[in-house]
Amino acid sequence: MYVAVKGGERAINNAHDWLAEERRGDPSIAELSVAQIREQLALAVNRVMSEGSLFDPDLAALAIKQSRGDLIEAIFLIRAYRTTMPRFGATAPIDTGKMACDRRISATFKDLPGGQILGPTFDYTHRLLDFKLAADGEVPQAPEDDASGADVPHVLGFLNREDLIEEAGTEDTSPPDLTREPLELPADRALRLQVLTRADEGFTLSMAYSTQRGYARNHAFVGELRIGTVSVEMDIPELGFAIEIGEITVTECETVNQFKGSKTEPPRFTRGYGLVFGQTERKAISMALVDRALRWEELGEDFVGAPAQDAEFVLYHADNIQATGFLEHIKLPHYVDFQAELELVRKMRAEAGADKAAEAAE
Repeated sequence: MYVAVKGGERAINNAHDWLAEERRGDPSIAELSVAQIREQLALAVNRVMSEGSLFDPDLAALAIKQSRGDLIEAIFLIRAYRTTMPRFGATAPIDTGKMACDRRISATFKDLPGGQILGPTFDYTHRLLDFKLAADGEVPQAPEDDASGADVPHVLGFLNREDLIEEAGTEDTSPPDLTREPLELPADRALRLQVLTRADEGFTLSMAYSTQRGYARNHAFVGELRIGTVSVEMDIPELGFAIEIGEITVTECETVNQFKGSKTEPPRFTRGYGLVFGQTERKAISMALVDRALRWEELGEDFVGAPAQDAEFVLYHADNIQATGFLEHIKLPHYVDFQAELELVRKMRAEAGADKAAEAAE
C-alpha cells in the first residue's frame, strides 16, 4: 500500500512538471508576460475578474497565464486566492450616474443628453480575419477623447419622470454576501444578482437567449448600456467621512421590459439589471435579461415553465466553478463504486439467464 501511494505521488509530480512544460510551449518563442496579457487580452481578464469576484487585472492576467488560457481554471485560481485575503471593511455603493463613460448606447432613445458613445466595440466590425495582426502591423490611433467629464444621466430617468417605468430598487439593508455565505432559497433580488454576476458567461447567455426566443414571454429593449470608470469610496470611522480609495471599470446594463399592470399597478415598463467588472457587455446584457425573467413572481406574472424563470434551476447551475468541480470529480478513481455496479449487473444477468433456462425447460 505504501509503495502504491508513493508511486501515485511520483506520477502526480511528473504530471505537474509536464503541465509546466506544456504551459511554457516552445522555449524558442518569447514568453507572454503578465503585462501583455493584461493589456492585450483585456476582455478575458475582465471575465476572470467578474466571475472570480476580485477586481485586480494583474492577478487575473497571472491566473490566465498559469491556466494556459483556460478561463474557468483561471477563475478558480482567483477565487481560491481571494479566500486568503483579509477583509478590512465594506465600501459605499458605487454611483454609476457619475461614471466616466468610454461607451454608452441606448436602443430606446436616439437623442439623449450626453450623446451616444460607441466606444471600443466589435459591433461594427466585419468579422474578417485581420492578417496585419499576424504580421505585427501598425495599430491606428484613436482620436482624443473630448468628453466633458460632466455626469451622464441614466436614460431610464426619462421614463421615470412620466411614471412609465418602475422605480429602481433602493433597499437600505445590507445584502447577504455570497462569497461568505452559501446560497439559500428563496433568494431575494440582491442575492440573485450576486449569483448572476459570478455566473458563467456562457450559461447566462444561454438563459438570456431562451427568454428572447419566447420561453419567458418577456420582450426586452436595451434601455442603456454603459462602460466606464467609477470611483470607489470607503467610510473611515476615524475621519467621520468617506474617502476615495480607487477606481474600477464596470459595465452596466438596464433593460426596459413590458408589463401589463395589475389590479393595483397601472401598466408601465419594468427593469432588468446587470453590473459586472470591466468591459463585459455580453454578460451584463444577459444578466439583465435573466434578472427580469426571475422577477415574475414579485411582479405578479404567471409562471410559464421557462427555465430562466426557475430560480432554483438558474441559481444552482450558473456557477462554473461548482459545475466544473462536480463534473471533473468523475475523472477521479471510482474503483470500488464501479466494482459494486459491475457485480450487480453480473448478478442481474445471471438471474435473467437462469429464468430463461427455466422457461425453456418448461
